[in-house]
Amino acid sequence: MPPEVRSVGQIVRYLRDLLDHDRQLADLWISGEVSNLTHARSGHIYFTIKDDNAQLRCAFFRNQNIGQQDRIEGGASLIVHGKVGIFEQRGELQLIVDFVQPAGVGALQAEFERRRAMFEAEGLFALERKRPLPRFPERIGVVTSADGAALHDVSTVLGRRWPRAQILVQPTLVQGDAAAASVAAAIRQIAPPGNPEQSPDLLIVTRGGGAAEDLWAFNDELVIRAIFGCPVPVISAIGHETDTTLADLVADVRAPTPSAAAEIAAPDRLEVQQQLRRLELRQHMSLSQLVARSREQVSRDSSRLERSLPDTAALRRSVGTHADSMRHTATVATATSRDAITSLASRLRTLSPLATLERGYALVAGPDGQPVARAADVSTGDTLELRWRDGSRQARVESDS
Repeated sequence: MPPEVRSVGQIVRYLRDLLDHDRQLADLWISGEVSNLTHARSGHIYFTIKDDNAQLRCAFFRNQNIGQQDRIEGGASLIVHGKVGIFEQRGELQLIVDFVQPAGVGALQAEFERRRAMFEAEGLFALERKRPLPRFPERIGVVTSADGAALHDVSTVLGRRWPRAQILVQPTLVQGDAAAASVAAAIRQIAPPGNPEQSPDLLIVTRGGGAAEDLWAFNDELVIRAIFGCPVPVISAIGHETDTTLADLVADVRAPTPSAAAEIAAPDRLEVQQQLRRLELRQHMSLSQLVARSREQVSRDSSRLERSLPDTAALRRSVGTHADSMRHTATVATATSRDAITSLASRLRTLSPLATLERGYALVAGPDGQPVARAADVSTGDTLELRWRDGSRQARVESDS
């Protein structure tokens, strides 16, 4: 079978694919001296990094080199981070650079600075996205080692300062190769992304002190993005006061120690009680002053009203005088009316036929019951009634004479 003949492009692309899938060549730190430095008008920087045994072409593109151009000078010793690729048009290996640091910084510190610059460029450390802590938390989550001193310190301080809060502990590894994935998973488990209702009011991510290598998990991208995506505010307390991790920078609040994190997370109940007493006193004083001012206002309004009304004393005196006059007039009128009635009654008695009967006379009434004033008003045979003072009798007319 004849051998297969391949094109140059096929071979170069094959080599490119090999390089792209080699994870060791995709995350490299290389130290060396800068030579053949070129600043292109496009903003890209091209140079060669070399040592006594070899050299490698480097491409530092504009979107990656912002803020780092001054670190690259001809003859400077650098630590360069990037991935190995191939420039197909020339068939040359090159390092695609994304970060540079002066030599002597140390690989660990250089990687820290690279990651810091990357996350900062994404806005993960922006101050405007920092969230305020709840003033009176009821549920406080803690992500830390279950048997570490950090958990004891946090629990002790919270129990003293704010015992009403419920402490929710999510254990995790805090050191070693598996620690970063463990911490990130613990954060997402206790505070599910996008679900603050099922999360505590705030979260403390903490561990005790140690060497830079011991704290390295808290510089890992998995942890940084887990804290960034946490739906509730996060307090980071990693190591001692002099230690700084990327977790501290992305968290909403950084605490120098685990104990300090607990003090930041919750108020002091004694101070709250004192504040409430002072508030109660101020409210009482304000209310008393309000009542006093209201009384003064009512007094002023009453005085003003009294001044605007007529003299009530003179009015009462005038009303009293008129009342006395009316009572006197009524009394006189009543007496006069009584005398008039008595006189009329006397006259009526004098004119009454009954009064005549009292003197021995009799009253004659005809058949129709009407008084008979003349003899000519009766006829023979008529029945008459004769009425005296003490009774009456009937009589019949016998003759006309």
